[in-house]
Amino acid sequence: MSVAAFALRPASARQFAGTGILLRFALRRDRVMIPVWVAVNALMVLSMPNTLKGLYGTPAERADLVAQMAANSSLRAMIGPVLGDSLGALTAWRVGLYAGALAAVAGLLVVVRHTRDEEESGRQELVASGMVGRRAALTAALLAAAVANGVLALLVTAGLAGQGAAGALAFGLGLVGTGMLFATTAAILAQLTESARLARGLTAAVLGAAFVLRAAGDSATVDGSSPLTWASPLGWLTNLRAFADERWWVLGLFAGAVLLQAAVAYALAGRRDLGMSFLPSRPGPAAGRLDSAGALARRLQRGGVLGWSIGFLAAGLVYGRMAEGAADLVAGNDGAREIFRRMGGQSGLTDAFLAAMAGMFGMVAALYIVASVLRLHGEETSGRAEPVLAGALGRLRWAAGHLAAAFGGAVLLMLLAGLGLAVGHGERPGAILGACLVQVPAVWAVGGVAVLLYGLVPGAAMGAWGVAGAVLLIGWVGPALDAPRAVLDLSPFGHLPKLPGGGMEWPPALILTALAAALVAAGLTGLRRRDMVA
Repeated sequence: MSVAAFALRPASARQFAGTGILLRFALRRDRVMIPVWVAVNALMVLSMPNTLKGLYGTPAERADLVAQMAANSSLRAMIGPVLGDSLGALTAWRVGLYAGALAAVAGLLVVVRHTRDEEESGRQELVASGMVGRRAALTAALLAAAVANGVLALLVTAGLAGQGAAGALAFGLGLVGTGMLFATTAAILAQLTESARLARGLTAAVLGAAFVLRAAGDSATVDGSSPLTWASPLGWLTNLRAFADERWWVLGLFAGAVLLQAAVAYALAGRRDLGMSFLPSRPGPAAGRLDSAGALARRLQRGGVLGWSIGFLAAGLVYGRMAEGAADLVAGNDGAREIFRRMGGQSGLTDAFLAAMAGMFGMVAALYIVASVLRLHGEETSGRAEPVLAGALGRLRWAAGHLAAAFGGAVLLMLLAGLGLAVGHGERPGAILGACLVQVPAVWAVGGVAVLLYGLVPGAAMGAWGVAGAVLLIGWVGPALDAPRAVLDLSPFGHLPKLPGGGMEWPPALILTALAAALVAAGLTGLRRRDMVA
């Protein structure tokens, strides 16, 4: 576009000039992350009907499940109420909340990455110096989030159409609404805050609050009618009632909230200077307190570690309290018992449940360690690492502080998860703590892959999210589908002993620890020898 053509455009049109190019650029940058998130989410949802059919194949078994869930407030708090006994309704119940949460996380990551992250790195200033409208970047970010959620909805709707076309469409649209609602929340917070890290953290906190509100409401009622459930967007997804006499008008709540939040985000974007925020960071102390690269890394990583720690401890307490109830729920179902035993070992049902939960905490901790390691990549690409490394500080010492937070933080998270499980369950604290800590070598192995990619091929560093997503998918869906042992062994978690209940096997843990150390060493060697990203 020529300068004259740009100038002749109406003022309103100039605000969005360049949106198409920025959208293509955003989708190209996220060509790994978006497909991985969409694939993991879609496979989690689409694998569920066949799994449930194998577990609850008769109407009587499904009706019995509904009755048991109505009497179990703890499980309703974690999964939500069962609103119908068809396979479609059970699918929406079993994975709906978690699919919605994953869609929300994808939306917030995409929006913050292409708005506040770009401003923080200085790239947006260069882009804005051309013929690019003031609101083009925000529009492109929201459109990229819409593309990700739209593809997810298409896959889910098409894959579940056999369970009922209306229910599949409602479920797919509900996921779009949830993802875009939190994407627009992130868009507002990206205008209010000066830091991309803070914008992501605050949006994640809003998502966590929504989950807590819904959990409190669903534990009190069996049909999602609690005011607390209605106060949460995740509760709206439940009350959409996919495959159970759909309430189409609930989609209007999603649409209204998305449009309102988008309008607020656009209004804020038009009233601030590029790079500025409405809630600027407080100035630091007159005298510096950070006397080393390690202290700087701890300062940068402490918010993430604190947030993850609170989440792991709280989740451990809740799942620990659920252990006996979950075992009772599947006690009369051979298929469900077999899945628990595949995930948690061949011991009693309570031990199998606790072992499965310890494994799930480990797989989620793999997401933490990837995010923490990739903080190095963010510091480098934003240009903040360059002045730090311009002095006498070496690259390895600079990286060591962040890696200590990543790998040490993983140990802390598993300790807190084990503590929460032990306190919630009220029995055998030593065995439960050991079950969680035995997951650490596998978590470290995933972190080692992230270090390797960052050190050797920084352009492919985001591929570490694909590794973590694949590990989560194998651990979550593999046992339910009775995947071959060769598939389960692709995940490092598939080689660990199933504790509590089983015997401790040291060789796999030691081998995974050595593998993690080798991957980190190779990654650091590559970091030391390669050029830093300009």
